[in-house]
Amino acid sequence: MKTLGIIGGTSYHSTLYYYKEINRIVSEQIGNSQNPELIIYSINIDVMRRQVGDEINQKYLEVAQKLENAGAEAIIIAANTPHMAVDYVQPRINIPFLHIGDATAHKAKNINAQKLLLLGNKPTMIKRFLKEYLSQQHHLEILIPNTEAIEKSHYYVSKELTRGIFSVEAKGFYKQLISEHKTNIDAVVLGCTELPILLQNENLTVPTLSTTDLHIQSASNFILDN
Repeated sequence: MKTLGIIGGTSYHSTLYYYKEINRIVSEQIGNSQNPELIIYSINIDVMRRQVGDEINQKYLEVAQKLENAGAEAIIIAANTPHMAVDYVQPRINIPFLHIGDATAHKAKNINAQKLLLLGNKPTMIKRFLKEYLSQQHHLEILIPNTEAIEKSHYYVSKELTRGIFSVEAKGFYKQLISEHKTNIDAVVLGCTELPILLQNENLTVPTLSTTDLHIQSASNFILDN
């Protein structure tokens, strides 16, 4: 098995989910008497909340170098938004990032979904690191909600979901938002690690692409060298 480095902490709820699911998936393949070797660095989420680009880049570079020096053969970031640092960090280390966008695009193409509604916090929806990565690297058409819905989604992600609060109001908001766009899209990208947790067991009106679960499967495949 290969050794994977994980940059977590944004939020720690998502990091726990990544850790649990990677161990579960890999153990199902190798037997439950074993588990994969993982190197985890959990950062303080405040660096992401401040949204200072240079600070984020430097922090993720520092952590990526530590994981590489500790023996990681690849790195995943256990969240969507911190992928904004990948373009800066990747040329400065010697091991690859397993990008959340690649895992998401691969699944979209498998289900013939070309037009995708991207949901998450404000940076994830409006900045380049995921929206343009999906469109430019994988030639998918990415739609985002209107300004009011973007702000409301950002509120729920930053003030509730990343703090472990999964409210009925948040669930209703996202279900309604997805329903409003269903005739214009092929699938919806749940581009916040906590969104699949919020919406689990819900009957949604269009197919969903959980970036978290797809990323976890990609990480597990890497560990198993599939």
